[in-house]
Amino acid sequence: MKLWAVIFFLLPVVGIGYSFYRTWHLLPLSVPFKIGVLVVLAMCIFLFFANFVVWDINKLPMPLATAAYEVGNSSLFILLYVVMLYVLLDLLRLLHVVPASFMEHSWQGTLTVLAVTAGLFVYGYLHYINKVRQPLELKTQKLKATDRPLKIVMLTDLHIGYHNRADELERWVRLVNAEQPDLVLIGGDIIDGHMRPLREQHMVQPFRRIAAPVVACLGNHEYYSGCPEALEFYREAGITLLRDSAVTVKGVNIVGRDDRTNPRRKSISELTAGLDRSLYTILLDHQPYHLEEAERAGIDFQLSGHTHYGQLWPISWIEDAIYEDAYGPLQKGGTQYYVTSGIGIWGGKFRIGTRSEYVVAELKGTR
Repeated sequence: MKLWAVIFFLLPVVGIGYSFYRTWHLLPLSVPFKIGVLVVLAMCIFLFFANFVVWDINKLPMPLATAAYEVGNSSLFILLYVVMLYVLLDLLRLLHVVPASFMEHSWQGTLTVLAVTAGLFVYGYLHYINKVRQPLELKTQKLKATDRPLKIVMLTDLHIGYHNRADELERWVRLVNAEQPDLVLIGGDIIDGHMRPLREQHMVQPFRRIAAPVVACLGNHEYYSGCPEALEFYREAGITLLRDSAVTVKGVNIVGRDDRTNPRRKSISELTAGLDRSLYTILLDHQPYHLEEAERAGIDFQLSGHTHYGQLWPISWIEDAIYEDAYGPLQKGGTQYYVTSGIGIWGGKFRIGTRSEYVVAELKGTR
């Protein structure tokens, strides 16, 4: 087994063990009550793994499946911050800033940890619910300055399913329609991982109410959900899905690259070989790897997502180390890029140190 895989496996185990050890010593309760608290915490964390390897979540009653998803996936994010909080308190204790009694059988310490954790994640949830409108200006000599600017709403990483449900999707569609766009582009991961909640909540309907052509590419989560079912859903929703293909809409070339989950996907140069290069060309490529390929292929603008910018700090720092551009705009030669943190989210519905956004671009001519 590779070293990174061993570390990836061991870190959660160490984190769970450390947090349970600290919680045991912190709680000012009798032994039976301490055991009860740790059992409840262990069950919440167990739900995260159970949803993937123990049972088929789709066979659970819908309310139970939703609760199992929400509790299990949220527990992983909460555990991260509890571990960081305990590490901080231990450091402060070693520096004699926090007395040792604060960490041992202490109501004061217990209430402080509860209050800080609850406060952080209430903020994280409210921050996630708030969707940020990110304006973007695209200029090109391929259009005349006298031409009317083209307004394009860009979304990625909706992750609709058990946690981002129909009412949430309806709200996002209202945000899109309020912009009165000429075109809507979706850069992958529309589906979180399960088709059942989309079918039972009739999520095709909100997409059909988008008042502009919708063009999308696949993300890695469409493969997790079962690609044939995802393709059928997009057809019913009126979404033009580009899977290693291109289309011209509103006088603009839109190239949709298959996700890198497919090792046999085409190169960008293959996808652009037959295009009219006098038209502005936009590439939808879900995962922002090897950005130089778009520049070499003469792409004018690339939209990517996938990173969520880590969803929570400090995971965003890890994303910055992995990707050339983990979030935001970038210029390479004649190619503009924008990697968005996404309007939706995977797992727990929290944003701390990052944001949920949708991009509103104006394509203007300079000629």
